Amino acid sequence: MTKISTIFPDYHFKNDRLTLLAGPCAIETYDTCAQVAETLKEITDELGINYVFKSSFDKANRSSGDSSRGAGMTHGLPILRKIKETYHVPIVTDVHESYQCDPVAEVADVLQIPAFLSRQTDLLVAAAKTQRVVNIKKAQFMAPEDMQGAVDKITPFSNKILLTERGSQFGYHQLIVDMTSLIRLRKMGYPVIFDATHSVQVPGGHGNHSGGNRDFAFPLMRAALAIGVDGIFAEVHPDPPSAISDADNQLYLNKIKPILTTAVKLFDENRQQQEELMADGLL
Repeated sequence: MTKISTIFPDYHFKNDRLTLLAGPCAIETYDTCAQVAETLKEITDELGINYVFKSSFDKANRSSGDSSRGAGMTHGLPILRKIKETYHVPIVTDVHESYQCDPVAEVADVLQIPAFLSRQTDLLVAAAKTQRVVNIKKAQFMAPEDMQGAVDKITPFSNKILLTERGSQFGYHQLIVDMTSLIRLRKMGYPVIFDATHSVQVPGGHGNHSGGNRDFAFPLMRAALAIGVDGIFAEVHPDPPSAISDADNQLYLNKIKPILTTAVKLFDENRQQQEELMADGLL
């Protein structure tokens, strides 16, 4: 497991604790974001999890041009700032265009590169130059080894990098998660995050919008933690069926605590096993 704290000690990651990046897929209202942030902050404080609030001000990659895209940068960034100041949590949010990086970095602690944009050189460089942590989501069409190219575009400017696995396209309307991808990503020397909810998305599954199956998120998360990851990414909503995006795969806020309780247990068990293997010279 990567020693996150040695990569960027000025940030809120700790090597001996699970990190959670979670929140509503898209910013809908401040009240929805606040409800999720308050609940997850209480749970993660109790369980000893490093918590980063996630929500997107813009969902630029939609199946249909008629789909709601969220609050937008003008209205969304003030909401994220208020969440950050009210609940004392770091923020992660998506950037889609190079010009967005500097203003978003004034609020967000982590700039997230959406999967379909993970090879966009100008976007990666602009994000790196802000000196914020950059979370690169592996594209559905990329092999894990291909992520080295994205990493190499950032490292001339910054070493604050996270790598996120979110599944690979398989045939039509289907994603699969190759768990060996987590091992391959880890060899690049940066913290690896498993995206439990986007991995169960069914792109274009409803024709004009994506579907998904949240029932598979928990089993896949357990498998990823058993292999060994530094953090979990999850979209969490008070009422997922009413969400403006990813309604089928966001997790219910009122059901998240037992999921996170299990996640911490698996993370701790895996960390102990890795320490024992390293002590025996087997890892």
